[in-house]
Amino acid sequence: MNTAPATLDRIRHHLVGLRMPRSLEVLEHLLRQLERGEISALEAIDQLLDEELSLREGRRVKAALKMGRLLNIKTLAGFDFSFQPSLDRNRILTLAGLDFISRHEVLHFLGQPGCGKTHLAIALAVEAVKAGRSVYFTTLAELIGSLAKAEREGTLRERIRFLCRPQLLVVDEIGYLPVIAGGGNLFFQLVNARYERGAMILTSNRGFAEWGEVFGDTVVATALLDRLLHHAIVVRIEGASYRLRRHADLLPDSSAARPAHQPQPPPRRRGRPPKIRTLEPTAAT
Repeated sequence: MNTAPATLDRIRHHLVGLRMPRSLEVLEHLLRQLERGEISALEAIDQLLDEELSLREGRRVKAALKMGRLLNIKTLAGFDFSFQPSLDRNRILTLAGLDFISRHEVLHFLGQPGCGKTHLAIALAVEAVKAGRSVYFTTLAELIGSLAKAEREGTLRERIRFLCRPQLLVVDEIGYLPVIAGGGNLFFQLVNARYERGAMILTSNRGFAEWGEVFGDTVVATALLDRLLHHAIVVRIEGASYRLRRHADLLPDSSAARPAHQPQPPPRRRGRPPKIRTLEPTAAT
C-alpha cells in the first residue's frame, strides 16, 4: 500500500487508544478499496466510523436488554399475524412507534394463554431498547415477590423507586398465578408511584371485571384499574394458542379458545374520565 508505514502504524495506535476495535479490523480493507479507487477518502472515513458506531450500538442494545431482563428476545418480524387475524398488523406497528411511552400510557394485551400477548409485549420492549428507552421486564409473581421481600427488609421505598426509573415497565402474566396476601396492595403502591410518570405494558388472560378475584381484594383491584385505565390502550386478542396449533385436536373442549374478556372500566372518580383507546379486533380474512 502507498500509505506510509509509519503513518499507518500511528493510525492503528490511535484506534487502539480510542478503543475502536471494529475500525481497526476494517482499516486495511478500506485502504485497499481507497487505493483501487472504489471509494473516496470521505466514504472511507464514513464507513470506518459507521462500522464502529454499529458495533457500539450493538453492545449498548445487548447490555440494555440484559439490564431490562429481556433475555428471551422476541421481535415483531417474528410474530405470525396470519395466525391471529383478530389483530390489525398496522395498529401494532403503530404502537412500535413508541408514542405511548412518551405519553406515559398503559398498554394492555388481553387474551387466552398462547395467543401472543407476551411475544408482542417483549417485541415492543425490544423496540424501545433499540430507540434508547430504558425498559424493565418482569412477571407479576416475580414483581410482587420482590416487593414483598423489600417490605420485609424495610427497603420497599427504595425498591419502588428502582422500579419507577425505567421509562417502560412490562408486567407479564397477570392472572396466571395466585397473588400472595397483601400483594395487590404492594402492586398498587408501585402503580400509583408510576402513574402519569412512566409507561407500562401489562399482559393478562383475565378480564378487568375479574381483577378483584385475581388480587383477592375488590377495593384494591378497583383502585388499580382506576389508574391503569385512565390513560390506556387496550388490545384484545381473540384466537387460539399458537404453541398448541398442531395439537388442537388433542385438547379437551374446555381448552378451546374463548373470546377475550371485554374490558370493563372500574368506577370512575368524579371529574376524571378514563382515556381508554381500545384496538378492536378486525374481521378475519
